[in-house]
Amino acid sequence: MTDRSTQAVDLRVNVAGMELANPVLLASGTCGYGEELEPFLDLSAVGGIITKTITPEPRSGNRPPRIVETPSGMLNAIGLQNPGVEGFVRDKWPFLAKLDTKVIVNIAAPTTEQHGDMTSRVDALEGVAGIEVNISCPNIKEGGVLFGCSPTAAAGVVEVVRKRTQLPVIVKLTPNVTDITEIARAVVDAGADAVSLINTLVGMAVDLDARRPVLGNVTGGLSGPAIKPVALAQLWKVSQVVDVPLLGLGGISTSRDALEFLVTGATAIQVGTASFVRPGVAGDIVKGIGDYCRDAGIACVRDLVGTLQS
Repeated sequence: MTDRSTQAVDLRVNVAGMELANPVLLASGTCGYGEELEPFLDLSAVGGIITKTITPEPRSGNRPPRIVETPSGMLNAIGLQNPGVEGFVRDKWPFLAKLDTKVIVNIAAPTTEQHGDMTSRVDALEGVAGIEVNISCPNIKEGGVLFGCSPTAAAGVVEVVRKRTQLPVIVKLTPNVTDITEIARAVVDAGADAVSLINTLVGMAVDLDARRPVLGNVTGGLSGPAIKPVALAQLWKVSQVVDVPLLGLGGISTSRDALEFLVTGATAIQVGTASFVRPGVAGDIVKGIGDYCRDAGIACVRDLVGTLQS
């Protein structure tokens, strides 16, 4: 009889051709460009890292205050502060290229054409595992409407990106839409290899005494445990209508949270806001997933994916 306490668990997963050592990724915007978390986390212990969004030109971001805690969550209005694509290539990529884990580069741009240019620049870097497209960016040619709120605009971005790279293309979806499945179908039909969901929900905090918004930008993106039920529901809905790997995120703080996303249909998950509370939490989640599988007699984590009975 096999001793479950010593049984090896296969944590490997495949996301659109990317072989990950385990299904735990660091979410874009919450781990910087890797160096910020290195003192607290062995980056080789996670399946991959998704960089903070880079844009065609450097951005200083929104005026402060830009982050505020909320009950069971956090609001941020950073405004995509980043060094621009050339600054990323010069100053950030040398460190990332040496990591013993998969590195996925997150991109955003104000026009469809610039998404294509960004893709070509990133594709030329040796060692990039994949590209995650942040379509929660305003489309300046359409009066500031988010690419991710329009099936047509979202598909247009993906079509351009798809033509510029053979790397896996992951599209990160916003939940701030009427029907997320409509957007998911559009980006998959346009060539997306995988979908990340969800990005942050629009939220606001008010300083009653000052009678002013807390954030300098008035509204921001709500993340953390408060949005987990929404993220699970959106993940489940999308899993019913597309047949590509899904990367689940939104309020994952423990291994049980991560496992709930896997069971609901995620091939892999992303840890975000929890890293601000415990910078090494992603490593704990990897271990917890392995322990759960071992205790349950599950030899391969892939056997859990999409096993929700509804």
